[in-house]
Amino acid sequence: MVWSIDSIPSQEGRTVLVTGANSGLGLETSKILVNKGATVILGCRTLAKAERTRKILRNETDCGNIDLVELNLADLFQVEKATDQIKLNHQKLDLLINNAGVMAPPQTVNKQGFELQFVVNHLSHMALTLNLLPLLANTSASRVVTVSSGAQYMGKILWEDMQGKNYYDRWAFYSQSKLANVMFALELSEKLKRSNLDILSLSAHPGLARTNLQQTSVIANGSWQEGLAYKLMDPFFQSSFMGSLPQLFAATSSSVKSGEQYGPRFNFRGYPRRCRIAPLALSQKNREQLWQMSEKLIEDFIGITKGKELLSE
Repeated sequence: MVWSIDSIPSQEGRTVLVTGANSGLGLETSKILVNKGATVILGCRTLAKAERTRKILRNETDCGNIDLVELNLADLFQVEKATDQIKLNHQKLDLLINNAGVMAPPQTVNKQGFELQFVVNHLSHMALTLNLLPLLANTSASRVVTVSSGAQYMGKILWEDMQGKNYYDRWAFYSQSKLANVMFALELSEKLKRSNLDILSLSAHPGLARTNLQQTSVIANGSWQEGLAYKLMDPFFQSSFMGSLPQLFAATSSSVKSGEQYGPRFNFRGYPRRCRIAPLALSQKNREQLWQMSEKLIEDFIGITKGKELLSE
């Protein structure tokens, strides 16, 4: 039997944070979870985007359990501020979906000096997750779903130049960040198991999904060649709705296990199934190295002490 959103059980009583909730996969995911009865916290780059998204959801869904948080993942200080607000307003968190991302922009450095894709796609989501671990630990069988991409299979960690100070190729750094997503999700799963915490960590990827990322990349880079390539490839793309199903499966199915990854049945498109993890993410040594490096980079600017303490128990 094909899994579909009709297979998702009631989400009443569950509190969910979705990053990048205002468009693409995040919007589709939020809409479905609200319809299933969850209290959904819309994590968006600005409150204006979050407010617009709440209006859309209230017009298209039957439920109104929607909260907002300004979550600018390009700035670690703003991530810390957002997590403080979430902890102030909520006593528990049942599900965190690390969905937001940027794809192949021109070389950009954030306020803390990090390459934009590395900080938005990986580093800030790691900081967010660690700071929210106490809330996730306050409820049984909570989950963290980190959204990657098929680019993980082409990625490698550029250990000697992770921030692109000596050389920058926007697609290589996008692939690095998506590989880092999977490495983080898998290493988090291992650490949660060793700490006997009842929290699952999974990853998902949407295949070739039609979102705002493609258009944003074309506009940002002024690349007519890239625009033409997307037009030629368009028949192979599936909708944002279909692209959201792997992360929804990972977030709600009773059959999943921590450390697994889910993607489209036919790799690029289709209904969700368990899929292989990028081989480079299977090295425990490399995952631990990335974890320690990322942890140090985060701690140079903001605190993650309580999350670290939970994982070290």
